[in-house]
Amino acid sequence: MEEVIINKNEEIVMKLLHFFITEQGYSPIVLHGAKDEIWLENMSLDYKIVRIVTNYIHNNEQLDFDIFKTKKIVSRIKKKTFTLQANTLSIFLNLGDSVQFDNYIHLNNIDCAKIKEIKDLKKYDFVIDTFPNITKKTSFKEKGMSLFVKLTEEISKKSQKEQEKAEDIFAPKKPIVTYVLMAINIFIFLLMYILGDGSEDSATLINFGANVSILIKMGDYYRLITSAFLHIGIIHLCFNMYALYILGSQIESFFGKTKYVIIYLVSAVLGNLLSMLFITDSISAGASGALFGLFGALIYFGYHYRIYLGNALRTQIIPVIAINLLLGFTLSGINVIAHIGGLVGGILITMALGVKYKSTKQEKINGIVLLIMFTVFLTYLAFK
Repeated sequence: MEEVIINKNEEIVMKLLHFFITEQGYSPIVLHGAKDEIWLENMSLDYKIVRIVTNYIHNNEQLDFDIFKTKKIVSRIKKKTFTLQANTLSIFLNLGDSVQFDNYIHLNNIDCAKIKEIKDLKKYDFVIDTFPNITKKTSFKEKGMSLFVKLTEEISKKSQKEQEKAEDIFAPKKPIVTYVLMAINIFIFLLMYILGDGSEDSATLINFGANVSILIKMGDYYRLITSAFLHIGIIHLCFNMYALYILGSQIESFFGKTKYVIIYLVSAVLGNLLSMLFITDSISAGASGALFGLFGALIYFGYHYRIYLGNALRTQIIPVIAINLLLGFTLSGINVIAHIGGLVGGILITMALGVKYKSTKQEKINGIVLLIMFTVFLTYLAFK
């Protein structure tokens, strides 16, 4: 059977794609109008963006335009992925001999390399320092169509695994725990009217476990949790239950039932601990601290999956948090301190628990250490 000849540049592109996707965990970026170039992203690596350019560039004017276009696209990607800095590696396979390339190797956060063969990447220290095994991992004994088939199959398998992970994370799931939490809150709210004098009666709130700083210091530690299941008035209850349904459904889906409960309860406790430092002579109750903990979990999750949620983080999630905190500072009767404590606690406990398929062991250890330090610090100040 006659051997099929593969274009040299096509072979280099396939080898580079195979390396970056299967070995380094990059994912393709779909860009409209990007012709003869391939964009890849991995927001956890030093080079968050890699582009492989096969377009023929015959002079420096064309290269100037290419760099200008690259900066514009990178800027859009940064906004979409909520990334402050996106170091980019551009690999050019088809530069004309008249192009004076030396001045283009380092341009702000864009590093450029021109190659005729993959081994040419050895000339660039910044490439080898970041990807020390790139030449070794792009060397194959197969040739021609056999190589093309092998690389294509392995890239497809890797892409399929990544797609399965994304589906596992983002597939809709029934929010059973969220429904249970809502039911508990509503049931306790009704009990305050059946067994007491209502949700706005101070004695009833205290009897049902509201947050009263002096009582907690005297040994009623359970109030750090029970107060998160009490609400003062029907409006307070309805607002928090709506927020719990929206936020809780997402967090339960992204993290699973067990982690969700842990995030909820730890955030509630830390929110109440912080509020003890500032609210010493009044009663407080509500799920807001826990809800802001869910906001914190969503922020941390969105950071790791910002290729999916970057726009939502920038345009929806963070603005909503900021508005709620601002309202807490400007309106009376809102325990904004518990909101802040819950938000910080939610981020730290989520960091300690980890984000599926994304968090490293070191990140989890750092989260555990920071969570313990924050908890001990608040406990010391609250009970001293």
